[in-house]
Amino acid sequence: QVQLVESGGGLVQAGGSLRLSCAASGRTFSSYAMGWFRQAPGKEREFVATISWNGDSTIYADSVKGRFTISRDNAKNTVYLQMNSLKPEDTAVYYCASAKSYYSRGYIYDYDYWGQGTQVTVSS
Repeated sequence: QVQLVESGGGLVQAGGSLRLSCAASGRTFSSYAMGWFRQAPGKEREFVATISWNGDSTIYADSVKGRFTISRDNAKNTVYLQMNSLKPEDTAVYYCASAKSYYSRGYIYDYDYWGQGTQVTVSS
């Protein structure tokens, strides 16, 4: 059974930083792309970033490009999201997801397993 467990969320002031982690178990972590999505209250879940199975390819949403960095450590079965220069509009529940293949273009249907989410709140 695949499990994804996010951590690292919290409350931060605008301009601050947070690093999210997602620990995976239950399948060969290094064989699949990983992604981060987020969902704000009253809004649909949206793509944030994705990283390929070996880390050689990353894609970001325009809204986070230049501020967020996705990375992975296959030896630790963990994917990270470093978030800098946070804005109040980044406030959301952030979800880690495991893709169905080596690469993903960031579409929700590319992913078959999801974590429970971690809350990120950015105060102005």
